[in-house]
Formats: sequence, structure tokens, C-alpha cells
Amino acid sequence: MKFWASLIGYQLVWFAAVIGAGHGLAWPGVAGMLVYAGCQLLLARHWRVDLTLMATAFVFGFMLDGGLIRAGLASYAAAWPGLAIAPAWILALWMTFALTFSQSLTWLQTRLWLAALLGLLGGPIAYLGAARGWHVVSFAEPAWRGLLWLGVGWALATPALARVARRAHADVSQPDVLRGHAP
Repeated sequence: MKFWASLIGYQLVWFAAVIGAGHGLAWPGVAGMLVYAGCQLLLARHWRVDLTLMATAFVFGFMLDGGLIRAGLASYAAAWPGLAIAPAWILALWMTFALTFSQSLTWLQTRLWLAALLGLLGGPIAYLGAARGWHVVSFAEPAWRGLLWLGVGWALATPALARVARRAHADVSQPDVLRGHAP
């Protein structure tokens, strides 16, 4: 996928996930992620990089959003019944976002400080948009605590994903002989 296709595809998955969750459904976000990931993986030169990014983002989402829930700082629409873990649609968004580091956000791979800044600001803003526009995230009062949690978490996760993408791309672009493997 090229820059604009990646960016627009991510936004379409974001809207599918948020609008679906607003109607109590997790599957539109998951389905959107599967379509987006399928297209990207079919066209990828280094599909293992994308799978690594998706797995890393899944863990980050599980920890960050699940921790937010367990700390009592937020609740989500279309959540797992009786479980204090990140809902499937949020995890799908994390995995879709991670895939943008191979396409539209490749420029962040060498600008980790900017990635941290974008995570610090963009993460909470996206959640606020989802909370206010579609009522899929509810923050416990005072809401600034949950937003601070998200800001710090995204400020750490965004450059970490950029770094994983950069290292994974470097690993697959080196010939096997340079990595100590015989052809």
C-alpha cells in the first residue's frame, strides 16, 4: 500500500470500529482490521515485519487499554462481558495503527521524539473524539487521569512501534550472509 491508501485505510477502520462499538458491536472494527491487514500483507514485500508490528501492538493495546479498565479510569462500549480487558475493536485499532508504520508512518521510524510527541497528543485526542462523538469510551471523573494515562502510554508505544518497524525492516533487508546465515 502506498502512503494515502494506508492513511485512508486506517481512518476507515477507525470509523468502522468506533461506529460499530457505538452500536454495541465489536465485529465491524475487527472485520475492518482483517480486510486492511489482508490487503497490506498481500502487497507487502516483508510481511513478517507487518506481523511483528501487529503482534507488538496487540500486546501494547492489551496492556494500555486493559490497564485503563482495570484501574477504573475508563470503560468501553462493546466490551467483553465480565472481563476487564481491552475490547476486540480497540485491539483491532491497535493492530491497524501498527501497520501504518510500514506505509504512511515510515517517516517516524527515524524521528522517535516526534513519534513520542504525536503519541502523547494524538492518542488522547483520538480517544476524546471516540468518547464525545460516538460515546464508546467513558472516562471516570476526573477525566484528566485517564487522558494522562493514555497520553503517557501512547507517548511510549508510538516510538516503540516505530523502532520495532525500523529494526524489523533492517533485519529483513540485510542479506543472510551478513546476519551470519549461509545462503
